[in-house]
Amino acid sequence: QVQLVESGGGLVQAGGSLRLSCAVSRRTLSSSAMGWFRQAPGKEREFVAAIYWGSGNTYYADSVKGRFTISRDNAKNTVYLQMNSLKPEDTAVYYCAAKRGITSTESREYEYWGQGTQVTVSS
Repeated sequence: QVQLVESGGGLVQAGGSLRLSCAVSRRTLSSSAMGWFRQAPGKEREFVAAIYWGSGNTYYADSVKGRFTISRDNAKNTVYLQMNSLKPEDTAVYYCAAKRGITSTESREYEYWGQGTQVTVSS
């Protein structure tokens, strides 16, 4: 069983930055992918970013390209989401997720999920 624990959410003003962390209890293999998703009130969960653990290849939603950066620390089994130039529309609960195999933008393909961390951006 893989457990994911997110941290780093909070309240920030528009234009500010936050860094989310996702600690993974057990990294199954290098051939696995990690993703960040978010869900705002009344909206469906949406893809934010993903990284393939082995190669480090990254993928982003168009809405966050150039502002968010996903990265991983192999030694710490931790994935990060650096969020800069935050906007009020980035307000959501952010979830970390893990899956075997290649990265995906589809939440249904991810097998393991964290509990979520709230990010609130004030205008």
